[in-house]
Amino acid sequence: MRAHDWAVPVAGEQVTTGRWIEVRAPYDGAPVARVPECGPAEVDRAVAAARRALERGPLPQWRRAEILDSAARLLAARVEEFARTIAAEAAKPIRTARVEAERAVSTCTFAAVAARTLAGEVVPMEASPAGAGKLAFTLRVPVGVVGAISPFNFPLNLVVHKVAPAIAAGCPVVLKPASQTPVSALAFARLLVDECGLPADQLHVVTGGGGTVGNALVDHPGVAMITFTGSPDVGWGIRARAPRKKVGLELGNNAPVIIEPSADVGAAARKIAVAGFSHAGQSCISTQRVLVHEAVHDEFVDAFVPLVEALVVGDPLDERTDVSALISVPERERVRSWVDEAVAAGAAVLAGGQVRDDGVLAPTVLDGVTPGMKVCALEVFGPVVGIARYRDLDEALRLANDTRYGLQAAIFTASLADGLRAARTLDFGGVLVNEVPTYRADQQPYGGVRDSGNTREGPAYAVQEMTEPRLVVVSL
Repeated sequence: MRAHDWAVPVAGEQVTTGRWIEVRAPYDGAPVARVPECGPAEVDRAVAAARRALERGPLPQWRRAEILDSAARLLAARVEEFARTIAAEAAKPIRTARVEAERAVSTCTFAAVAARTLAGEVVPMEASPAGAGKLAFTLRVPVGVVGAISPFNFPLNLVVHKVAPAIAAGCPVVLKPASQTPVSALAFARLLVDECGLPADQLHVVTGGGGTVGNALVDHPGVAMITFTGSPDVGWGIRARAPRKKVGLELGNNAPVIIEPSADVGAAARKIAVAGFSHAGQSCISTQRVLVHEAVHDEFVDAFVPLVEALVVGDPLDERTDVSALISVPERERVRSWVDEAVAAGAAVLAGGQVRDDGVLAPTVLDGVTPGMKVCALEVFGPVVGIARYRDLDEALRLANDTRYGLQAAIFTASLADGLRAARTLDFGGVLVNEVPTYRADQQPYGGVRDSGNTREGPAYAVQEMTEPRLVVVSL
């Protein structure tokens, strides 16, 4: 093995397969690490060990919370170390990567709280004659082995959002991190087992492709629940493949934001200039569609475009960088082709639109986008923001809802009535008022409707998904 080679923790052992996945930096192609290329045999071994852990019974709740509190303390002490790993393997600018590592601390902390407070409820049996003389209550018990499939764009915090609630719920986990960004996940798993005291049979990591490792995990009869974050096509395909499993999906979006004439237009422009281009737009809630009232369109454009043009583009490890590379060259070329298609259909490029000499797609602003363009109808997952005018709030709400997605949406307005009207009308899992749809706090119930998913994340909510109520009835 070379110095930057990793083994994977499977069934209490550090496993290598003799087959390797080369992890390279998206920005410059520099080697980051090699991880084992696992297959169905490793998945089967991991699930079998997880099942044995399940049969032994969960750790006491206080012990689960103690492990998660330890993880939070150790992550907090190593924010810089994890941030540099995130920046290298995902091309996330280092300042943004630090924010992700700090958020992972919060996620562990909230999961520890969920572990300590996990409880059932008393059932009012005497509410009916049949319940007379009975005492009844529910327990929350682990759903079983959790198969967790995480994406590349938040290689630490979205892993933590799956693993930490599973620990809190008492569920053994088999984790498949994204092949492009597995190193943060492996480092977190090592921290949990080697330093926080999590029993080794509670967490297993299998690295490999979705068509091999992912499918083996989804199809395995020993897995009770799949939690998946990624594209809608893959996510709903998993749901169809596993009709007898619990399947929690957190999928895509094409996040709209409405800017009303009463809004603080300058504040909206400043927030969107960050929210539309953070991590090169590779977030499910990256601000993508900006619907601007015709009365303030020009004011918004005049404020917004210079802010976008001032973003620093380049090496993710440079402290000045705001925007770096997309995860791969094929993804960059896909996004650029969508921009070209929008321009051919009548959109105007106000900023960016071209690939720079270092191979990074410049932050791009399009004006005059229409619902049929891919940059509006689909999830761009790239550094592109499209602007469209509207005449009144009815039209803006209709345009915002004209989508297959429904994760988060937002409105900027000085009218409380209009803000509440948007909250009641926008068909999304979350509606933000005077904030961008890209906002997320790790304790909130986070998830969408329609093609954006079928569950809510946030440790307290994920723990409920990962447990089942068990009714206990006692005759007095």
